[in-house]
Amino acid sequence: MVTNFVQEQLHHFQEKNRNTGRLIIKCPDQPGIVAAVSSFLKQFDANIVELSQYSMNPNGGTFFTRIEFECIHLKDKAPQMEQAFMEIADEFAMEWKFNYVSDLKRTAIFVSQEPHCLLELLWEWQSGELMTDIALVISNHEDAREIVESMQIPFYHIPANKEIRKEAEEKQLRLLKEYQIDVIVLARYMQILTPSFVAAHPNKIINIHHSFLPAFIGARPYERAYDRGVKLIGATSHYVTNDLDEGPIIEQDIGRVDHRDSADDMKKAGRAIERTVLARAVKWHLEDRVLVHQNKTVVF
Repeated sequence: MVTNFVQEQLHHFQEKNRNTGRLIIKCPDQPGIVAAVSSFLKQFDANIVELSQYSMNPNGGTFFTRIEFECIHLKDKAPQMEQAFMEIADEFAMEWKFNYVSDLKRTAIFVSQEPHCLLELLWEWQSGELMTDIALVISNHEDAREIVESMQIPFYHIPANKEIRKEAEEKQLRLLKEYQIDVIVLARYMQILTPSFVAAHPNKIINIHHSFLPAFIGARPYERAYDRGVKLIGATSHYVTNDLDEGPIIEQDIGRVDHRDSADDMKKAGRAIERTVLARAVKWHLEDRVLVHQNKTVVF
């Protein structure tokens, strides 16, 4: 019943947005960019419904924009639009992409033993707040199997540690290719990914770290926060790079603690922060609201 309900919601979302597109642009800033893009969309009878823009430095810096638009018969027009847009893209030296909202991104979730972030994502997905096709869940433990399979989502147990990391990642990469995955979510997946794995999915692996980065990078951040006597704890969702917990930050949040809180108390409070921070970051990624520039993000 859960699966049928979710499928109905996703189908309704796709039908509702079958003529909705998003144009994502990053380029050197100069006059005339918005005017040129707006005029281009008008030529195809497209109506802009949301436009966000940011210039990192108006005097020769980088310009970012996310444009959401409605266009009748969008899928029929899409090839011609993309071909025609190349002229503008060349003129302004753009990095650009058209995304079509009815093409749901396919998501893989990686998890270890702590289920709170996984459960939040599944709840958001089940309730229609997270518009994606959760194609599979991969874990190095069996703990989450019953939860995942109760929603009729494929679950794969692939043991992983530093001794067998290469073999484990080969299996994972085969599954990601087989399921045509667009985004990978590390929902408290407590394994370090190899550079080759990260390179295969640039800016498509979203992690949750259980501290307010750059504080307490790496393992056991709550214990280290307790030893330091902090008054605030937090969580950070970021894209994964080869530098541990130093990838572009998407979202962060904090909660207050005091001298009466033990390390376990901090962990309990932190779990609530972790799951909401990760869910927001994933949602913004799915909605094409996150643009990466060097080791920072612009979040519209």
